[in-house]
Amino acid sequence: MVMLRLTAEQYRTLPILVDEDTCIGKTYVITGGNSGLGLETGRHLVAASAECVVLAVRNLQAGEAAKNDIEKTTGRKGVVQIRHIDMSTWGSVQSFTKKLAEEFDRIDGFICNAGIMIDAWSQSEGMETSIFVNVINTLFLGVLMMPKLEECARKFNIKPTLIFILSVLGYTVKSEIDKSRNGAIFDGLNDQKRANMDSSKLVEECAVRQFAALCPVERTGVVITMVAPGLCTTGLGRDARTFTRIMHEALRTTMARTAEVGSRTYLHGLVVSEEGHGKLLSGCKIKECWVPTWLTNKEGQQLQKSIWDELVSMLESVQPGCVSQLK
Repeated sequence: MVMLRLTAEQYRTLPILVDEDTCIGKTYVITGGNSGLGLETGRHLVAASAECVVLAVRNLQAGEAAKNDIEKTTGRKGVVQIRHIDMSTWGSVQSFTKKLAEEFDRIDGFICNAGIMIDAWSQSEGMETSIFVNVINTLFLGVLMMPKLEECARKFNIKPTLIFILSVLGYTVKSEIDKSRNGAIFDGLNDQKRANMDSSKLVEECAVRQFAALCPVERTGVVITMVAPGLCTTGLGRDARTFTRIMHEALRTTMARTAEVGSRTYLHGLVVSEEGHGKLLSGCKIKECWVPTWLTNKEGQQLQKSIWDELVSMLESVQPGCVSQLK
């Protein structure tokens, strides 16, 4: 069912939902902004007269190339800024968020776009790399940005948006999560004999849903959304082994959106407002109807809470008070 829905939606024409009226005077931050969906989102925002677009990248040289490309195609200079972030380390995320909060007075939208797709075992900070980068450190990034976004909401009477990137294909790996449901979930995901690198997006969705539920817009002034951009032609998967790359390339050849079209789903996430808080967005629409009942029923809610509780324990051990201060 997931694949049928995804396939049907891949061929829909998506709207561009930003213009000068929505972006003038605004500042946006995009992690992983030097290529693919992040780059094209940045290009749209600059073209729509955003005041500042920050591309947060691991490779500064690639970031500068992306900046030059955007300036060349939009004709606007002095808008794009490049900052360094390495999602494979705790320290880089801590340093990045601290500097960002100090340097920028206003942030209207923050897109947690940086992620990886790998199929070979490796670890970062003692955890399987895809789980660490796509889930643990991405949520850490969001948690550390919340105080600044809340401050902006109060100071400028706006509703900043914090966007996490998901894939509905995560729903196909429920059985892998079930193996750890009654124990320490992250320990199971960090076991080389049991780990499934495809689990990261499902685990991330569970964590983000709980995060959004604990941070209602009425209290924080911040909208937290989850965007599933669909299958797009990007560099995602370049670090996977040959067989996986071939399989994904075959799928992209037959049904993938361009990175530019896929980036339109991110733009929707930026303008959806509180109606989209804590909800799945896909194809520039709210798609909670796609969420399987096993994720929304009592057992699913318990899974969501268990994942969040384990995650909070890890984050608090790295930076005490980072989550508790949000309440």
